[in-house]
Amino acid sequence: MTPLELLALFAIGGLAGFINVLSAGGSMLTLPLLIFLGLPPQAANGTNRVSVALQSVSAVANFFRAGAHHLGLSLRLAVPAMLGALLGARLALDVSDALFETVLVVVMALSALLMLLPQPKLETRPLTPERLTPAIYLAMFAIGLYGGFIQVGVGILFIVVLYRLLKIDLAQVNVFKVLIVLVYTLPALAVFVFEGQVRWGYGLALAAGSMTGAWLAVKVNMSPRGALWVKWLTVAVIVAIMLRLLLT
Repeated sequence: MTPLELLALFAIGGLAGFINVLSAGGSMLTLPLLIFLGLPPQAANGTNRVSVALQSVSAVANFFRAGAHHLGLSLRLAVPAMLGALLGARLALDVSDALFETVLVVVMALSALLMLLPQPKLETRPLTPERLTPAIYLAMFAIGLYGGFIQVGVGILFIVVLYRLLKIDLAQVNVFKVLIVLVYTLPALAVFVFEGQVRWGYGLALAAGSMTGAWLAVKVNMSPRGALWVKWLTVAVIVAIMLRLLLT
C-alpha cells in the first residue's frame, strides 16, 4: 500500500463515515475505491466490512454517550437482520466477480436516485414493542440479507422502513440504524474472514477514516440545507465512480 493509497483510504473513509451516520450511502464510495485500488470484488466486499463495523462501534458509543438509549428495541430488530446478513454474505461469496460488479453499478444508480427523493414530513412517534409486527421483522431480515450481500445503500432501506413505515423521527432512525448495522455486520464480516476475503491493512486504514467521520457526524448538528449539500456531493461522487466502473 502506497502513502497515496493510504491517504485516499483515510479521506474517503472519513467522508463515508460522516455520510453513513447522518444519512446513508457511504459504502457507495468505499467499496468501489477498494476495487479501484486493485482488490478483487469479493475481497473488496469483505474488506469494506472492517470499516463498517468499526465506524458503527464509534457511532454507537458516541450516540449512547450523547444520551440515546434504545438498546432493547434495537437488538430485537437486529436479530432478524443478523440472520439475513449471514445468508447474504454466503450468497455474495458464491457469485462471479463480473456479476457482482454489475449488481454494484445497478445498486449504486438506484440508491443515488433514492437519496435525492425528498423525505415526506411525517407525524412521528416513539417506537414501542407492540409496534414491532411480523412484517417489520421480515423487513429487517430482508435488509440484513441485502446488507450481508453488498451493504451499499443499506441505510436508505432503514429510512424507508423505520421512518416511512414505522414513523420514527430521523434522528432516532440513525440511532437504530447504526446499532443494527453493527450487530449484523460482525457475523457477516466473520464469514468473509473465514473465506480469506479480508485485506486487513486496507480495511483498517479505511476504518480509521470512517471512525473519524462517524465521530464528527455525531457532533455536528447539520441544518436541512447542509444535509442537502452533503447528499448532492455524495451523488456527484457516486456518478463519477459509476462512470469509472462502466468504462473500465
